Amino acid sequence: MGTSALLSLGMRAMFANQAALQTIGQNIANANTPGYSRQSVALTTPTGQFTGAGFFGKGVQVETVTRSYNEFLTRDAASAKSMAFMDSTRFSQLQQLESLFPPGDQGLGQAANQFLNAMVDVSTRPSDPSARQVVLGRAQELAARFSNAGQQLAELQSGVVSDLRANVDVLNQLAKQIATANDQIARVNGSGHTANDLLDKRDQLISELSQYVQVSTLPSDDGTMGVFIGGGQRLVLGSIAQQLEVSADPYDSSRAQLNIIEAAGSRPLDESILTGGSLAALLTYQNRDLQDARNLIGQMAMAVSERVNAQQALGMDLSSPAGLGSPMFDYGDARTLPAKTNARNPDGSFVSTLSVEIVDATRVPAESFEVRRDPNNPAAYLLSIRPDGQPESMDAAQVETRYGLRLTDGGGPMTTTDSFLLEPVAMAAVGMRRSLDSPNGIAAASPVTAVTSINNKGTATVESLYAVNANIESVVDPAAPKVPMQIVFGAVDPSDNSVSYSVTMADGSVVNGNWKAGTAIGSFPLAGIDLGFELRLNGVPRDGDVIDVAATAFASSNNGNAKAFLNMQKEAFVGRTVAADGSVSRGSTITDAYASAMSEIGSRVQGAEYLSGVSTAVASNAEQVRSGNAGVNLDEEAARLMQFQQGYQAAAKVLQVGQTIFDELLKLSQR
Repeated sequence: MGTSALLSLGMRAMFANQAALQTIGQNIANANTPGYSRQSVALTTPTGQFTGAGFFGKGVQVETVTRSYNEFLTRDAASAKSMAFMDSTRFSQLQQLESLFPPGDQGLGQAANQFLNAMVDVSTRPSDPSARQVVLGRAQELAARFSNAGQQLAELQSGVVSDLRANVDVLNQLAKQIATANDQIARVNGSGHTANDLLDKRDQLISELSQYVQVSTLPSDDGTMGVFIGGGQRLVLGSIAQQLEVSADPYDSSRAQLNIIEAAGSRPLDESILTGGSLAALLTYQNRDLQDARNLIGQMAMAVSERVNAQQALGMDLSSPAGLGSPMFDYGDARTLPAKTNARNPDGSFVSTLSVEIVDATRVPAESFEVRRDPNNPAAYLLSIRPDGQPESMDAAQVETRYGLRLTDGGGPMTTTDSFLLEPVAMAAVGMRRSLDSPNGIAAASPVTAVTSINNKGTATVESLYAVNANIESVVDPAAPKVPMQIVFGAVDPSDNSVSYSVTMADGSVVNGNWKAGTAIGSFPLAGIDLGFELRLNGVPRDGDVIDVAATAFASSNNGNAKAFLNMQKEAFVGRTVAADGSVSRGSTITDAYASAMSEIGSRVQGAEYLSGVSTAVASNAEQVRSGNAGVNLDEEAARLMQFQQGYQAAAKVLQVGQTIFDELLKLSQR
């Protein structure tokens, strides 16, 4: 062994220790760099040189520089981050939605109660203009609250579309950068060494991409990483990145849908396959939470407006001469929106049309429907509750019976490929306004008046008398009036304490019935006849007592219809449903309906808050585990720095000794 071998050993040792020191310095420099993986030098011993005296080592050589990387931990951290961003995004959006359902005096339910409570003064002083003006003021406030809530929902929808576009722009940029990193990695993959920094950069880009959409990855032999979304939809493959876009909903241009751009064109991505990330949260919030809130508020706005307007139409106002009341509220119309793909005429108009009319507002559900023609029954529709309800075949009569909606086809025949979005109540709140401006227009008087005879022996007095349906028109019809009519009471039936009575009308017809405390006279059922009004009594009549019912002569002194308004507070007219046997279930009062809506949104907020807290904690733990495996520990690096520094110094000493020996040999050769 010559001095050259000793010099070679020293040089190799110095280079190996220098490489280790350089790698340690790189680790220390990037200790706080997001996504950086700790690097280390892989050292190997070359095969020794054989001599007669045995094998002598050739020193050390640097095999490569490796990074601390665990594929499972990296993938788990990215997946957890995706879920955390989805939950936190939905929670923040729902918090904004919750502000539209305030409790207490600021709520829609309280505004409706204040409007109906204002009728108390009108019932006490029917002709007082100041009391009537208060009612109009309360009506204006009620309509304004509903309208403002509808407008704020529209603004929230616009914000969702803007957020979707911004997120998609960032996602597309990240996809391009991942494709570029794939290309760079593939170029250096044949060198036999891994491009650690490029791999870290790609992993960090994929982690950032997970904030917007849940991804799955698949490594390739050339070192590239395939990135897939939506259960296998290709986003990045090799150096090619697909692009996403936000387009208008096929029915409603104010809403958005997510598409992926392919060679054959754009293809929509359903929210159900996007299982994580902020994009999935925004689509769920738009298609479910916002839509449900719009329908809940719209259902209340329509039900209140229709019920108040219907009662207005049954009473008499203070116009001269007195007439039936005009509508007090207007609201946004029910609408049907054709899909963009529906068949069109040469002029661009749609071949088939579908119109909707509200028949019974109390039965209209807080839902939106997708309507198609039933291919097995051309006379029926397939109705699916949006966004993911199962289709149900119903003909027009069944739709009207169950949902209080009258569907009418127009234009050409609807084909099985045509579809419509049916939104009965979605626009009701935003279009709600007070349509009655004159205080005299408030219909506080009942069309008929009841008076007890002074000769009555019982304690019965008239509590209230007001019209309840349009049959009252035939009772007071000037052409064939049924008033004046006389109600004569009979004896008490001791078996159930009921009192028999007979109603003799102006046309000579007689109707018999039985009255018990708490029941009404005049409305259905009354021997199969509905006179269109309800007469309620206080006290108990005796045999022979008489009550005369006549057309109201002085509307300014009658408060019958005002009392009907007061009774609306306890009337369950919101969201009635029809059972399979045709019976109609009791709905909700306006206060209960608002409380239910507020509770529904509140429970979603609480659920989202809990999920956000859990998923954020899981993501934080997953990232800690990943960084614990791949991150830089400065204390450890400092110890290794001292270790390889000493190794470098020792290698330098070996080189120095070898140089000294070589110099001595040169001196000896010169003698």
